[in-house]
Amino acid sequence: MKTTLLAAALIFAASTAFSQHAHGTNAVRETGQSQFAAITEIVSVLRDDPKTNWADVNIDALRNHLMDMDAVTTQARGQKTVTDLAVTFAITGEETVAPSIQRMVLAHSPMLENATDWRVTATRFENGATMTVQATSQDELAQILGLGFFGLMTIGAHHQGHHLMIAKGHSPH
Repeated sequence: MKTTLLAAALIFAASTAFSQHAHGTNAVRETGQSQFAAITEIVSVLRDDPKTNWADVNIDALRNHLMDMDAVTTQARGQKTVTDLAVTFAITGEETVAPSIQRMVLAHSPMLENATDWRVTATRFENGATMTVQATSQDELAQILGLGFFGLMTIGAHHQGHHLMIAKGHSPH
């Protein structure tokens, strides 16, 4: 009996939620997997912009970039070396991940430098890339070490605009 009541309550809740959604209240916003959500957001922006040049739009390029981001975030390994006020991150990965690491590290390093007072250099090597971040104080060094490579990759809040440029068929670099 309890199972039947629970099932009925769940069906009622689901139908009420669907009914509310269908009538414009309590709209569901989450599109699911994060790469799909990022593409959904960009497609919405492009469709809402009457100036979109659809001949240049390249959602596949955006998808490839998002796959690079995912590969680096989930499959790359990093080691750090601290020398005085500089931190060098050596980021490596399997043969299929190394190109993603190289693209992401070399593309993001100038953006990180522009968003901070740090000097940032990057170089590629066979299995990945290095990124060296030069702080100007012990406090900055502590911040760099606290953030680590993956935290540093988020600095600059440029990703959304960057994704829109890629989708519009422009090189953001």
